[in-house]
Amino acid sequence: MKGIVLFVIFTILTFNVMAQEKIIQTAGRDQLGEFAPKFAELNDDVLFGEVWSRNDLLSLRDRSMVTITSLISQGITDSSLKFHLQSAKDNGITRSEIAEIITHIAFYAGWPKAWAAFRLAKDVWAEDVVPGNSSEGNAATEKIPERMTSEMAAQENEATGKEASENETAGEEAMAAFQKEMIFPIGEPNTAYAQYFSGRSYIARLSTEQIPFCNVTFEPGCRNNWHIHRASSGGGQMLVGVAGRGWYQEEGKPAQEILPGTVIHIPANVKHWHGAASDSWFAHLAFEIPGEDSSNEWLEPVDDNETGGSL
Repeated sequence: MKGIVLFVIFTILTFNVMAQEKIIQTAGRDQLGEFAPKFAELNDDVLFGEVWSRNDLLSLRDRSMVTITSLISQGITDSSLKFHLQSAKDNGITRSEIAEIITHIAFYAGWPKAWAAFRLAKDVWAEDVVPGNSSEGNAATEKIPERMTSEMAAQENEATGKEASENETAGEEAMAAFQKEMIFPIGEPNTAYAQYFSGRSYIARLSTEQIPFCNVTFEPGCRNNWHIHRASSGGGQMLVGVAGRGWYQEEGKPAQEILPGTVIHIPANVKHWHGAASDSWFAHLAFEIPGEDSSNEWLEPVDDNETGGSL
């Protein structure tokens, strides 16, 4: 009898410890500790350390669903949503469940927002998709009459086209407003290197003599892939922040914020990336430092997990 009592007590204590497991988060202090220490403290210690850690009242799985729903409903489909989608997967939400969750959200938040969320969700749950196995999707489609499917597709295309037009107009207005913040031109779309950028960027070549340099502009959330400026001697690059807010990160080191006037010295043969903050246009001057056997090596896109998911 005593053994049973001890077992029950141990089980209860174990359950309480597991149910109240504290979430450790350091992204706030890593990225904003010096610039906004109070915000960093609230993010790490209150939002995650207290609210997310109250999993005895609401499970991590349920909190992930609430967070995802809130972000998608607001149209926030950037790296922060992808970060929380990955957290949702880690907290036990399956591929079929996230598909149903986003589908449900679509009827309340809007079809285009759901489309944008699905693009991120497919990347996060990519390894869970069985190639050629579409029976689950076909079964769901068969339940919808063909007429309704056509009407839904028409509504989706109309809504998507309208939102795309509105977004394009808003983007042009935002870019025009950003141009007024700096003396250098935004330039032309950076089509030559578009494949190495996540998002739209623009380039204005300001000098091709002595020390070549240009002004590079990034739309909010745009950044280039990891890359290396190779050189056997000399070489490298120097960045000078011109307008807006951006980030620079070397492999294995925390991301560094770039503001107007910030100077970044990038040594040759160092893996790095740079780009705009998720909520700000950004422009910097890029100076190519002369060197021997100079070349650029473009690598993989930046993984949000490497940045903390909130830049």
